[in-house]
Amino acid sequence: MASRFALICLSSLLIATLFRSSFAGDDVSGGAQSDDLLIRQVVDHGEGGAVDENSLLNADHHFAAFKRKFGKAYATQEEHDYRFSVFEANMRRAVRHQKIDPSAVHGVTQFSDLTPREFRQQFLGVNRRLRLPSDAQKAPILPTNDLPTDFDWRDHGAVTEVKNQGTCGSCWSFSTTGALEGANFLATGNLVSLSEQQLVDCDHECDPEEKDSCDSGCSGGLMNSAFEYTLKSGGLMQEKDYPYTGTDKGACKFDRTKIAAKVSNFSVVSLDEEQIAANLVKNGPLAVGINAVFMQTYVGGVSCPFICAKRLDHGVLLVGYGAGAFAPIRMKEKPYWIIKNSWGPNWGEKGYYKICQGRNLCGVDSMVSTVAAVTTS
Repeated sequence: MASRFALICLSSLLIATLFRSSFAGDDVSGGAQSDDLLIRQVVDHGEGGAVDENSLLNADHHFAAFKRKFGKAYATQEEHDYRFSVFEANMRRAVRHQKIDPSAVHGVTQFSDLTPREFRQQFLGVNRRLRLPSDAQKAPILPTNDLPTDFDWRDHGAVTEVKNQGTCGSCWSFSTTGALEGANFLATGNLVSLSEQQLVDCDHECDPEEKDSCDSGCSGGLMNSAFEYTLKSGGLMQEKDYPYTGTDKGACKFDRTKIAAKVSNFSVVSLDEEQIAANLVKNGPLAVGINAVFMQTYVGGVSCPFICAKRLDHGVLLVGYGAGAFAPIRMKEKPYWIIKNSWGPNWGEKGYYKICQGRNLCGVDSMVSTVAAVTTS
């Protein structure tokens, strides 16, 4: 008993120390030398994420590599210098994220020259003013005793390629189409890429309980409202017939004669993770809201941060789950969700994000919706 108590105290002290150093700013223990060591662990410029620790590592070197890798160019020297300062701040931020989230890898991504505010404005887009209606249909409780240990809809052909929303806060539309693509696959046996641009241009569905809270193109929206629009409008066109432009300045070009998928019904899934898994396996990929604070610096691995807010600001697609991935600190296997994102295949693990189950981390269990499709000819 005494040894167990001592272990608990030691673990608590370690976590407290990590929190203090993670939120203390740039002056982490050990100064610049310690920062350099940690940066070596989190910066991703090598093949498969590997880093040559014998190479000269400094902010200038990383910024030059970052510009080459992601094709970055700036119009003026003033803009270049400002982006370099933002990049340096984000390298320090990646170090802090690595401490708080040691089972993932954090480092340089295509978003490393953006401030957190710019990142939220350009690449997120769950409209926080919108919330699930109080009368939202609840998904029926499903049996969970025979769930597979691991499951991934990519292995069953129900997930389209990773798409890229660009600098438009339209993540909600990609989450919506991803869920309906999977549901349509289950109904028809065919995987068809559906049009996010139709939702961006044509969907202005509003929350009846909150005035002026509507789906708003690149300014954000909500997946359940988009399902409601799709149900009322008759369905969604294919991507090839209504291609994505990444802007909400165009007129609605919806053509009813080219509908490729129709919504039969949709419902909200319980916060219970076994019910989420059961609905995923039975009904196809699920539309999910998440807090994306750790995603700006995410490179790979299973994200399992010690602490993460549950305020939802990003729409993604839940496509599967895994039985366990090693989480250091906690010293045990942790099951995780497999998330399809909409920032292109060069982000994260080929466009995917893994986040551990168990504590509704980053609100991943808070807004989960399932949709059923009508069989169409």
